[in-house]
Amino acid sequence: MSMMSEFREFAMKGNVLDLAIGVVIGAAFGKIVTALVDGIIMPLIGMVIGGFDLSEAAVVLKAGQFDAAGREIAAPVLLKYGLFLQNTLDFIIIAFAIFMVVKAVNRLRRKQEESPSADDPAPAADVALLTEIRDLLRVRAP
Repeated sequence: MSMMSEFREFAMKGNVLDLAIGVVIGAAFGKIVTALVDGIIMPLIGMVIGGFDLSEAAVVLKAGQFDAAGREIAAPVLLKYGLFLQNTLDFIIIAFAIFMVVKAVNRLRRKQEESPSADDPAPAADVALLTEIRDLLRVRAP
């Protein structure tokens, strides 16, 4: 078996395709959540805590250096804690949404397992009769 045909067989397995689809959908969902956090949630939080963009919040560790003409020679060194908070909020929202999806899928699976399957036919009349006789004999046995 050539390496190319072996790779094709591997790539076409259901698990790999499911994983690829999950990664693509997850990336798209991540963009949606990032847009939600960047465009809606963080501006509201910024407005509540004083009217500034929290993602821009940072502590200056080392000031930037400028020459006599005012051009920047060295950029300032910043500790961007606001960006960290924003990304943490992104993660929490994505994790909660995934948790809710998994919870819903598990609930559906549980309901499906509990409901009697229409595929399982009732036993034939003679089998049911023999089962009933067996059960009666067990009760009478000493």
